Amino acid sequence: MGSKMNSLEPPILCQLPARKPYFRTKTIAFSSYLPNKGEAVSTKTIVYSVSFKTLGSCKLGISRYPDFEYNAEGGTGNGTGTKLTDGNELSVSFDLKTLYIPPLTSATTKFLGLPLPPFLKIDIIPQLFQGIINRESGKVDLEFLAKFCFSVGSIYKAPPLLVKTVLTSEESQGKNRRGKGERLDKEGNCKLVGVASVDPIDDFFMNALLSLPTECLAKLNAVITFSSST
Repeated sequence: MGSKMNSLEPPILCQLPARKPYFRTKTIAFSSYLPNKGEAVSTKTIVYSVSFKTLGSCKLGISRYPDFEYNAEGGTGNGTGTKLTDGNELSVSFDLKTLYIPPLTSATTKFLGLPLPPFLKIDIIPQLFQGIINRESGKVDLEFLAKFCFSVGSIYKAPPLLVKTVLTSEESQGKNRRGKGERLDKEGNCKLVGVASVDPIDDFFMNALLSLPTECLAKLNAVITFSSST
């Protein structure tokens, strides 16, 4: 005689909530349900447009040489800043397609009070420019990665020097060089400094000339401004 076992408990149904896709817009709202409190909590991600401009009276130094006087006026860049919390920090990233930093030439740069030779040129090609800016305190920390390309007319072109540093409004210090920046003021003016280590490249002449490996120092006067995206 067969027997049939019937469950006295109803089946338990488990349904996982579907995850909503994330789309980046100018203002994004997220909501989550709190089962214990029975209410939704909403947060917003606000995106700002960020403008970056370099000014004159800057300095660049490398190795044992005195600093170069560098007029970086005309440098520009555009990016976005994302504010995720109720604080004042923005996560900023600049579009490399819009980022331009003037080259070191006889028109922009002096060494020991004299312009660079007209045939000497150092192009600066940014590879990365991003970081954190606190709009309330004015503190700036931006990761900067760039190729510095030395050339002497069409006669000589050295392999690029890869320079990686953090351009900061605070203090930057290496083994042999140091600099102190200035935080953003109400108009967006600031001084950014950064010390970087420069490794040798596959060029005997450049390694000897600059005593690579060595350190370099950048002191950039800049203006950083923000506008709400609409």
